[in-house]
Amino acid sequence: MNSTQLTKKIANLIFAKKGFDVKVLDLRKLTTMADYFVICSADSDTQVKAIADEVDKKLRDEGIKNWHKEGYQALTWVLIDYVDVIVHIFKKDSREFYNLEKLWGDAPVKDIADPALKPPVKRKTKITKEN
Repeated sequence: MNSTQLTKKIANLIFAKKGFDVKVLDLRKLTTMADYFVICSADSDTQVKAIADEVDKKLRDEGIKNWHKEGYQALTWVLIDYVDVIVHIFKKDSREFYNLEKLWGDAPVKDIADPALKPPVKRKTKITKEN
């Protein structure tokens, strides 16, 4: 699995635990540290932990082990490092404070939409004149 495929899989795992505001920062032209950051928000420390546990467990079940993880003590920002992809799971207020998107402002950003929240289908309505 390449790093682009891994970001998609991680995003889906995040959505499975109701993470939101998922963004992927493409770092390939900026640094050799990683190819991508996957950043998401959660409403509570419990949800931060649930998302981190889900990502780590499901990827480990597929033989993809993290190189490093941290932040489980405070649960305001959990980082899971998969070498080419680094996952940042933030409690909403911590994400606003650290603002990685601004810090890495030169990186192209892709917003990932939750597939469960499909927009309603627009239907054409036929307008008729009544006399």
